[in-house]
Amino acid sequence: MARIGLLGGSFDPIHLAHLALAHCAAEQLALHQVWLIPAGQPWQRGALGASAEQRERMVRLAAADDARLRVLDLELRRGGPTYTVDTLRSLRAQHPEHEFVLLLGADQLDNFQTWRAWDEIAACVDLAVAPRPHHGLRPDPALLRVLHAAGHRLLQVRMAPTEVSATRVREHAARGLALGDLVPPAVAGYIEQHHLYRTLPSPNGHP
Repeated sequence: MARIGLLGGSFDPIHLAHLALAHCAAEQLALHQVWLIPAGQPWQRGALGASAEQRERMVRLAAADDARLRVLDLELRRGGPTYTVDTLRSLRAQHPEHEFVLLLGADQLDNFQTWRAWDEIAACVDLAVAPRPHHGLRPDPALLRVLHAAGHRLLQVRMAPTEVSATRVREHAARGLALGDLVPPAVAGYIEQHHLYRTLPSPNGHP
C-alpha cells in the first residue's frame, strides 16, 4: 500500500512554500508521493487571478522533473464548487490500494470544521499540518475525537514558517518586482510571459 500526500489549493499561483510543504511532508511522513490538486472553483474565496488552465500549467511547471510530485486535474474537470470531501471520495474509490494523508496549513486547520462534511474527511485520512505565521496548532477537541475514533491522526509537518504566500506573489507581480525568491523560475517566467497578476489583488486574496 502506497502512502500518498494530498495537497490541494487554488495555486493562484503555486509558490515555494507549497513546494516546501510537499517536500517536508514527503520526507518526514514517509510518503511515496505528494499529489498536487489545483482547485476548480474554491468555494471559500472570491475570483481568481489566473484561469484554471493557467493555474494548472503553473503547477505542472513547478512539479516538472520531480518524481515525488504528481499533478491531478480532477477538481478542474469537475463542475461546480470544489469540495475536498468529493475529491477524497473519488480518489479512495479509484485507488483503494493507497493510504492518503491530507496536507494543510495551520490557518486551514483553524477553519477546518467549516468545510463540507469535515467529519467524513477526518474519518478517512490522517491530517498533516504545517505551521503558518500567526497560527498555532490548536485542533478542536471534536476534530480529534473524530480522527481518533476512526484510527487516524493529526500529524505535524516540521518546517520554518514563511511569509511567502500567493497574495505576496500577486502583489509583487502587480508592482513589477522580481519573483525569484517566491516561485520556481519556470513559474516566474510563465507569469511574466502571460502578463499575469498585473493588477493589485483584492484585500481578501487567499494565500
